[in-house]
Amino acid sequence: MYPASSEPPDSWRPLVFAHRGSSRRHAEHTLDAYLLAIEEGADGLECDVRLTRDGHLVCLHDSRIDRTSDGRGRVSTQTLAELDRFDFASWRADLPESPDELIVGRHQVDDRWRGKVLTLDRLLGVATDAGRPMRLLIETKHPVRYGGAVELALLGLLRRYGLHRPDPDRPLQVSVMSFSANAIKRVRQQAPGLPTVMLIDVWSVPSRIGWLPPGSSIGGPGVQLLRASPEIVERLHRRGYPVYVWTVNEPDEVDLVVKLRVDGIISDRPAYVIDRLREMGAR
Repeated sequence: MYPASSEPPDSWRPLVFAHRGSSRRHAEHTLDAYLLAIEEGADGLECDVRLTRDGHLVCLHDSRIDRTSDGRGRVSTQTLAELDRFDFASWRADLPESPDELIVGRHQVDDRWRGKVLTLDRLLGVATDAGRPMRLLIETKHPVRYGGAVELALLGLLRRYGLHRPDPDRPLQVSVMSFSANAIKRVRQQAPGLPTVMLIDVWSVPSRIGWLPPGSSIGGPGVQLLRASPEIVERLHRRGYPVYVWTVNEPDEVDLVVKLRVDGIISDRPAYVIDRLREMGAR
């Protein structure tokens, strides 16, 4: 059941994360999508990572590149140089959503990187250079060919940036997410201070559960789970877990998570969510 009052308290302000960038307006996981999300005022960015055959972390959701590029094949069997041959943007040659999209030069992207596969290394640089506090949610995908090597590679890269532990003096803060309890456990063992988000869907976790697997610091239910079992937010909060919800795109979904007072909203439409939260007095 919902909280007694649907009016958000003055002190409550959920974070808004751009899911794969501003992916309703640009091709997901492209530099254009992330730069637009930063420009739109998103509190943070979300990405999926996979490991290439030569050990690079790239921002891709699917195990294959068929859907999001003009190439074919599995990510794990190709090198970064091989992935660089493909176009990861033109499949989403959509019309603008609004006249604002017709404004030329809102953000500039070096043509060398436009439409190319985005490495996590480059995304970390973009988020670091945003010029304001920024959060990055990084999801490791499982099951995968390389197993726990994905988390080891991720933590190695984060150490290079000094992001493997929270530092309030750094504008960029990182959390690691996964649907795999083993992945969350590996991250906690190797980087004890790094926040971890245990992603939850309708099929993997019964709504009655209030405790998350060991190593989890944040609950990450899908919005469809909350439709079926909205009480899970209260139960997670009661156990001391913040709650980040994916993927919230439609008006009724925003209304639902506001009523439930979630802590983070992951959306393909960060600008829309921010505007709606502002209208509701939660921004």
